[in-house]
This record gives sequence, structure tokens and C-alpha cells, in this order.
Amino acid sequence: MSWLSLFRRASVPLKAPNLLNNAALRRSFATVNNMAPTTTRDPSTRSNYGAWRTKHTTVNFDVDFDAKRLRGSVILQLESQTDRQSNEVILDSRFVHVSTVLVNEAESEWELKDHSEPLGAPLHVSVPNGAAKGEVIDLAIDLETTDKCTALQWLTPAQTSNKKHPYMFSQCQAINARSIFPCQDTPDVKSTFTFNMTSTLPLVASGVPVGDHEATPGTKKLYKFEQKVPIPSYLFAVASGDIVTASIGPRSVVATGPNELEACKWELERDMEKFMEVAEKLVFPYRWGAYNVLVLPPSFPYGGMENPVYTFATPTIISGDRQNIDVIAHELSHSWSGNLVSNASWEHFWLNEGWTMYLERRIEALIHGDAEFDFSAIIGWKALEDSVEQFKDNPEYTKLIIKHDNVDPEDVYSQVAYEKGFHFVYYLERVVGREHFDKFIPHYFEKWSGKSLDSWEFRDTFMDFFNNYGDEAIKAKVAEIDWEDRYYSPGLPPKPEFDTTMVDQCFSLAEKWEDESFEPSAKDVENMNANQKIVFLGKLQQGKPLSPARANQLGKVYELDTSKNVELKSAFYQIAIKAQDTTCYSGAAELLGQVGRMKYVRPLFRELNKVNRPLALETFEKNKEFYHPICRGMVEKDLGIKG
Repeated sequence: MSWLSLFRRASVPLKAPNLLNNAALRRSFATVNNMAPTTTRDPSTRSNYGAWRTKHTTVNFDVDFDAKRLRGSVILQLESQTDRQSNEVILDSRFVHVSTVLVNEAESEWELKDHSEPLGAPLHVSVPNGAAKGEVIDLAIDLETTDKCTALQWLTPAQTSNKKHPYMFSQCQAINARSIFPCQDTPDVKSTFTFNMTSTLPLVASGVPVGDHEATPGTKKLYKFEQKVPIPSYLFAVASGDIVTASIGPRSVVATGPNELEACKWELERDMEKFMEVAEKLVFPYRWGAYNVLVLPPSFPYGGMENPVYTFATPTIISGDRQNIDVIAHELSHSWSGNLVSNASWEHFWLNEGWTMYLERRIEALIHGDAEFDFSAIIGWKALEDSVEQFKDNPEYTKLIIKHDNVDPEDVYSQVAYEKGFHFVYYLERVVGREHFDKFIPHYFEKWSGKSLDSWEFRDTFMDFFNNYGDEAIKAKVAEIDWEDRYYSPGLPPKPEFDTTMVDQCFSLAEKWEDESFEPSAKDVENMNANQKIVFLGKLQQGKPLSPARANQLGKVYELDTSKNVELKSAFYQIAIKAQDTTCYSGAAELLGQVGRMKYVRPLFRELNKVNRPLALETFEKNKEFYHPICRGMVEKDLGIKG
């Protein structure tokens, strides 16, 4: 990019007095395509990826269940980016034991610097004689993970459903890949991957399987995967355990434990290929080969993780009613938004999640009808309100672009990026009209396929497209968009008018509950699906707290306290705890020992802590080894205790 085009980029009206005072924009200026200084635009990495870029990553790991370690080596192919000689590589690392470092098969000087939170201990490696721009080196590191690894959870046989075999799985988003192996742990760098993994149990990874994967439990076997589409480090994924598979579509399988296979197959097989076909029509054909789903043990901390080829999913989506599989529509949408086109840093996380929420809702609407789009958005608006309330004392974290200087991205994680991001994308659609916006969707994902971008590059892409679209009326509307305000205003965005067709019944029932004389009946909800019940409970939660007796009645009459749908059960317990219905406390504590998804765990612990701190602390102490390290750390912060 020339200085002239830099000037043109900066000159697009932002309605801001001084663009160069914007730290995010300065970082973007520092790393445009044809410039490669050692400074970078991602504050969550200590790597010098402006000087070097990872082109290919090969991991050679053995899964040691007894020691709870991954052992082996990683080989990074790094390309020099600078005109001057590059004589040092700096990689992100956190609690990794490094034993040997080779540069082009020769031993090299290296040093792990002091550890500091939240970014870890960078690994500095000397490159003898340096490297000219475009030169590629092989950097090989012998290593093993440690018990402080934040990306891996090791389950004992007793923590699995059939109690027969141990289990291990990874969760690298946002900055946890560095605790498995030293790397350029930033979404601004993408590389292809080769996985060579040995294990005594079946294994899956975020690549396409190569060769024979037929497993004999107890026998050490090499599993190989290739990922030929460049991915950032946070999409490195591996799981190993008593895993079996079943087909759920012409290009999809579900992988899970033997006891859960049939239920998972039934839950997913009806809609999987429909989701894929609709998504492809909305954007363009799926580019990752197979799309599979790994349903993990209950301690998995998220609803789903969009690891390529194998989406990692919470077992809470398997509710027996196909009401919670919108998670799969979401993770599938990430195959375009986040995986093909990625946010350049976690400050711009809305680019991943806001776009994905938008695509998810478009998919659901195309399958289930237009009202589904607004219905889902109404549920999302409640989640956004909750997140804004959660960060009321730190409004910085309710902006679309959030400063991350010396901040762990996990500490600012909320529904803001998802729902406020969705509302910004939806606002842009309404500015130009859906017919025209639908032409922008494939253009955007094609232009940035295989790359990472920040919010300002997105702005330029949008404005360039519609400035050259040939419609002067649309061009004029686009010129009026106040990007600065949308990116940096804290709190809730302007609320659009929603189609309330699917929620009127829910709101009406909630209003009836405001009258203490209202006598509920099971018939009140017999025509509601599970998601409509969630909207009803959300509306009820927004009102004044129920009395303990009324909260107890709510659970019993509508069978919420015995529901197998964790989404419903968790929502009910939040209402009951706020009502100080002491009869529900033990049930909430029991649920906290059965699920590890942070969407449920963190709110329940926060509410329980307000009314019965001893029980909250006792419940956490009892279950802390069950929770994934990420979840455990976040709950410790929620409860105000040290790990």
C-alpha cells in the first residue's frame, strides 16, 4: 500500500477530530500490507510478527495421559518480513517447558524471558547470520506442556460418561495456544498445519484426517491431519479419548462418547446439511472439506468452538428436543466469519462474532421463516443488556472496539462482541437494504479470505464497495454512517423495531405473573417451544423479583426444575435464586457440578454468591477440578478468590 493510499484511507470521514490519536488505527497504519516493521497491531502478543511470519506449523506430539502432558516438538517455518537482516525471533509462550531450540537444524541460543500476566514468558531465539526479506527458516522446538497449561483439560475416567478411559481436549481461544507450544499467538498471523499425534485413544484435530485412523484402545497409534487452509493459532485444536463417530450428513460426522452417540446423531442429522446448503447460498461454497461436530464431555467451557473440520460443542446442545442446535448454525457460520476471515486482534472481536451472529440468524430465518430472525435477535438483546449491566462499572468493555493493552481477552469476554456486533452488521444491512447487502456479503468474505483485518479495514471495504456500487442514493446513505460513534460509544446501541410475532405470547404470560393472584397452569406453556420459554423467563427476570413461594411454583408448574434442557433449567434457577427461594439452592449447586459451560456456570455462581456465599464457595471447591482451566479462572475472579 502506498503512502497516497494511506492518506486516502485516513481521509474517509469519521466525524472525529484527530484520527492519529486512535491507538487501534495507529497500529493498523503500522502494519499495512507492504510494510513490515517490528511493531505489531495486536497488543495481546509479545511476538515480533512484524519481522517474521509463520507460514507452516508442524506439531509432533505424544499424548501422555498418565503424566497429563503433551510431549514432542513443533517446527515453525518462518519467513523474514524486513529489508534489514532479521536476527532474532520472539514467540509467545506461557508455562511451556522448552528443552532444545534448533534453527535450520543447528542449535541456537535461546532464552525464555520472565513470566508476567497475562501474556506469559516470551521465547527469544537468535538467528545466526540473520535472514533477508523473503528468506524462510525452520525453527524447531523440543518441549512439553506443564500442569499450568491453560489450553488443555485432562479428565480422569471417573469424569467421563462411561468411566472407562481418560480424556483430553484443548481450548486455545483467545491466547491459550502459547501454553501448548511457543508460537505467534495472534489472529493476525495464519499458517497451514500438519498434525502428527500419537495416542492410545482415538484422536481428532483441526485438520483433514490423513491415512488410517482405525483405533484399538490401549495401543499407541499415530494420527495425522493436514490443514491446508491457513489458520491462526487459536484454531489449533486436539481431543483424544473414547471417541466414536456416526454420519449426520453427506459431508459430516458427529464424534462423541459411545454412550452418547445415538442421541447426538438424532439431535443433529435432520438439520446439518440444510444448515450447510443455506450458508453456502448466503456466502459461497464451504472450503474446509468435511464439517464435523465433536460433542465433548460436560466440562467444556463454551457452547461451541469453531475449530476447522471439527467444531467442538458442549453436550448441553443435546437436549432431546432439537431446540439448542442453533449453536451449530453459529459455529458453521464461523467457517466463513472468523476462520476464513479473522479479526486482526481481540480488540476487534466483533468482526468474528457479530458477523457470525448475523449469518446464524440469516440461516435460521431461511430454514424456519423470517420471524425466526427477529425472535433470535430479541433473545440476544436480553443477553446484551445483561452484559452491559455486568460491565456497568467499566463501560470501556461495552464498546465494539475494546482496548486490550495488558489485558487478558478472557477478562473482557461477554456478549457485547456477539450482540452489539450483530446489531452493527444488521444496521449496515438496513442502511443499504438487504437486497444490496446480500451482494456485499460474498464480496467481503472473498476479498479477505485467508487474511485478518481490523475494524477500519472493514469500514474501508464496506465504503469502497458501495461507493462503486453505482447507486447514488445508497452512496449518500453510506456517507452518513458515523463509524467512530458506532465503534466507540459504550452501552447499548439504538434498538431496532423487532417483529414480536413469536414473543407476544411470552411477554403476555410474563405480564400475568406480575399479578400475585394469577394462578399458573401447565397449559400456559404447552404451545411454546423451548426458546419461547427462554424469552418468557428472560422477561420475567427483568421484572421485580418473585417471592420465594412464587418462584417455587414457577419451577414446579412448568416443570422447569426437572427439565433436561439446561438452557431452561439455568434460566429458572437464576430467577429462583434472586427470589431467595432457598429450596432451589441445592438444585442450582447440583447443576453446577454437571455442566461446565460458562454461559450457565458464571451467572449461577454470581447469583448464588449473593445469597449464600458459603454454599457458592463449597460448590466451587467441590467441582473446581471438573471445570476447564479457563472456566475455573473466571469463576475464581467472579467469586473474588485466588486460584
